[in-house]
Amino acid sequence: LPQLPALLGPDVPAAGVLVVGNKVDLLPADCRGHLGRLRQRVAAACARAGLRGAALVDIRLVSAKTGFGMEGLVSRLQRSWKCAGDVYLLGATNSGKSTLFNTLLRSDYCKSRAPDIIDRATVSPWPGTTLNLLKFPIINPTCDRIFRRQERLKEEATKTEDQLSSEEKKHLNQLKKQGYLVGEVGRTFQQQKSSSEIDFDPDMLSYSMDEDPRDLPKKHEEREEFTHNEVKDARWCFDTPGIVKEDCVLNLLTEKEVKLVLPSHAIIPRTFILKPGMVLFLAALGRIDYIEGEKPAWFSVLASNLLPVHVTTLSNADAVYEKHTAQEFLKVPMGGEERMKEFPPLVPQDITLKGIGTTEAVADIKFSSAGWVAVTAHAEEELLLRAYTPKGTALVVREPPLLPFISSIRGARIAGTPAYRTKKPPSFVENLRTTGSR
Repeated sequence: LPQLPALLGPDVPAAGVLVVGNKVDLLPADCRGHLGRLRQRVAAACARAGLRGAALVDIRLVSAKTGFGMEGLVSRLQRSWKCAGDVYLLGATNSGKSTLFNTLLRSDYCKSRAPDIIDRATVSPWPGTTLNLLKFPIINPTCDRIFRRQERLKEEATKTEDQLSSEEKKHLNQLKKQGYLVGEVGRTFQQQKSSSEIDFDPDMLSYSMDEDPRDLPKKHEEREEFTHNEVKDARWCFDTPGIVKEDCVLNLLTEKEVKLVLPSHAIIPRTFILKPGMVLFLAALGRIDYIEGEKPAWFSVLASNLLPVHVTTLSNADAVYEKHTAQEFLKVPMGGEERMKEFPPLVPQDITLKGIGTTEAVADIKFSSAGWVAVTAHAEEELLLRAYTPKGTALVVREPPLLPFISSIRGARIAGTPAYRTKKPPSFVENLRTTGSR
């Protein structure tokens, strides 16, 4: 959004941007305090984009899907913006923006009767478009409402997992399987939820090319409506069309392929030790050749758990790609020779890195939206790598890396292979009182 800073100029001094880093639940904690580091990385990206100073209200890390950080986001919105004006959700396609809208819809940020009246956000079959500009009315955060909300949050924070009902425990365990960071989004002012209401994750509907929105089932029951007094002076929170990134690999993929590439559960890091002359494939969407170096280096893959990683030698790499691309072995893309006729070839980019030690990655190699590989090497060791992505997609070297200590999250090396056993860190629930160590 290069025009965004200009829209927040002197002519609109009251306006500001609150940046939300969503899907933080998918990333494992590589060390204590990793969320603070992630927030600093987002702040640096905002500064590079020209978003700084008074225009940048705050940066919040959340998971709209698991609820982590959402109560804090609601409190921050109510504190900084109150009901001074309308709020617009802006974001790229598949960033979880519609899930964020739906979670705010059933939170204390929304008027209590609105969830029974407002449609939840869905994702259009075509990326970058929406069926409607959905909106919900923002609740006026009066002193009394803020007090009652704080009392609810304090009471919930005293609970332990053992005090939850069996249904709440079941839901919590499901969220723990999906993400590393979990939180509960409650409502202080709530009407009884209809038993017929069905929850769903709208982001899982992304890129559903086969479904015509006009064919969606209609509700037969009579629809409630807002009264005139409820909306005459209301401020609204709007969902907006998702923004399509031009150099994104997702633009090249089919619906089935996108579902494999986009992580829907906590990412489990996969670490491999490579010697010079070895090659790592991330499906058929990314490739790294270790061209030159004196010692082995560690390559930690952060991508959807459904994407295969294959390690081979430099002499065999081209043959592996030719034989297995669009087949089950490399999985994405899929569809055989016919699919590859329209899929762009991989193009190389040489990368030189200097290691800073065997416990800390020096850089990430990002394969557009397919994931990234953190490279860890011996101190002062110079590596010459050659990385490939499909033509027309972005390949970025990120320094410093997002999760520099990620190679430490691994088990023992698997005998006779370059791979280490994977290890999944435990989940953390922010709203419950812990009875033991994290």
